[in-house]
Amino acid sequence: MSQITQSAVHCINPDCQRPYPQPWGNKFCNSCGAPLQLLDRYWTLQPLSSGGFAQIYTVWDERTQTEKVLKVLIENSAKALELFTQEADVLRSFQHPGVPKVEADGYFQINLVSPKPRQLACLVMEKINGQTLEEVLRNYPQGCPEDLVIKWSMQAVQILQELHKRQIIHRDIKPSNLMLRDSLLLTPYQENQLVLIDFGGAKQFTGAILRVNSPSTRLFSSGYSPPEQVLGGNVGPAADFYALGRTMIQLLTGKYPPELEDPVTGELNWRKWRNVEPKLAELIDEMVQEDVRSRPAHAAVIYKRLQKLLPPSPTSIITQIGTVTNQASSSLNQQVNHISQDIEQAVMELAQFVGRTTLFTVQAIVSAILACLATIWAMILSFIFAVIGTIGGFYLAYYTNLGDRVVEFIWTQLPQIVPENQPRLAAEIIIYAMAGLGTGWGLTLSGCFGQKRRFLIASLTGLVSYSLGWVVWQFITPKNTVEGLIVWMLLSVSLLTLGLGMRTHHLVYACMTALGSAIILSGLVRLGLPAPIFHFSSQPSWFDLLLPIAFFGFIGILISLCLGLSYYLIVPWLRWLGWR
Repeated sequence: MSQITQSAVHCINPDCQRPYPQPWGNKFCNSCGAPLQLLDRYWTLQPLSSGGFAQIYTVWDERTQTEKVLKVLIENSAKALELFTQEADVLRSFQHPGVPKVEADGYFQINLVSPKPRQLACLVMEKINGQTLEEVLRNYPQGCPEDLVIKWSMQAVQILQELHKRQIIHRDIKPSNLMLRDSLLLTPYQENQLVLIDFGGAKQFTGAILRVNSPSTRLFSSGYSPPEQVLGGNVGPAADFYALGRTMIQLLTGKYPPELEDPVTGELNWRKWRNVEPKLAELIDEMVQEDVRSRPAHAAVIYKRLQKLLPPSPTSIITQIGTVTNQASSSLNQQVNHISQDIEQAVMELAQFVGRTTLFTVQAIVSAILACLATIWAMILSFIFAVIGTIGGFYLAYYTNLGDRVVEFIWTQLPQIVPENQPRLAAEIIIYAMAGLGTGWGLTLSGCFGQKRRFLIASLTGLVSYSLGWVVWQFITPKNTVEGLIVWMLLSVSLLTLGLGMRTHHLVYACMTALGSAIILSGLVRLGLPAPIFHFSSQPSWFDLLLPIAFFGFIGILISLCLGLSYYLIVPWLRWLGWR
């Protein structure tokens, strides 16, 4: 976390006279006495937005070491509490990548005493990093590309299909409630995951909507909600289709839907503002029909019609690898989550039969096993991507023009580090740089040490740290010694670790990881392991790459091992001593 979030937190009491800043570590607000650490787990960092009945905050989850979103109900009415509770129930019962995740204990209430007694309903949910489609639309004042609108709509329809299966309607679909997750793991032919947010108006419905006369809560968004919802009548899945259709029109034309209505007839004349595929226009016109029975009956029908409009995506090795990687990663994450849930359930059942001492021992063993598994997973990924980076760097250095340009630059700018009779020695810096990039990417992809998922920053830091370490190594005399190798490790590993985005104790992680890796390597050299110092000839073969692959892969394993020891042992011990 940043320095400000380490030293200050925010009070969520809407009546507090001085909600910010509150000292980090205080359990209660100095101004109003409200609790600052919620459920002994969440620290409120800063307000994000406010609107309607609720105030939105960013919170830090001590248990998962991640940022999340806290929604606090500030409207003190029974109806607002009913809608807020309804939103919490929907999100807790629904697990889908297109909907913000809420844990079972994500909804709770806290009691306030000052300046007046009251209860605050709170809802903690997954933080979605990205832009809403309303924000994306600002980059397309004349309307978004047709293929993008189709792809976004297909994802939205898939989310609605899952909601409607559970007899839930959203009732508030519009561009500002549709977000695109940020992701640096996308291949050229993948799209960001669409997420449907703000379930404050979500509602259960029955299968006999058109035959039931009991009215719904009069909750609607002007310009998007269908007539039956605006008038407070009964609504069903067709209401979501109407709102999605109007949202598609706005995305295609760049205009707020009411601006496209004929002032006399009220008809929505949007086609003159944008020429689109006729079948797409027909589908949208059906979705925004005033008569409920004239709209598509099911989400699956809309999805199939949209799918036919989408041109086939080109296939390539990169696409296939990305698809397989995402599927494998998703499957692995699900299995890890299931295993963690099963283990937690087993521990809870065991607590009923054994004493506190035994329970503590079991929890410690389970935590140690999970820590070992996480560290091993990080070691595997860092090894794999370090090897990939090394191979890529070798290819760039010796089989493309990039190697010649780097050699020429270093030879002219820093001639003292490259002997005149060995100009190709400078091409090694590309291999070091790409190995560092791969190592940083692999460690970030593992996400095992609570670090921020900053793929670009981590990769660039790895690239710079390894190449800078190589340059410093060339000035160490005598050359090609174990001492020079150790200096390279201390500099490169510490800088790479600083770029991983660890939440706290950045210098501790950097120092312990660099020192630990260097000590282990020097110890192995003293035990007889040959020092992995290598140089390439002017025209090396691929066989000459085996030693660099083993070296950089082993360094990636050492970094992951030392990070695991620091994250699971050293830093918790420092926190226990009070070092914040």
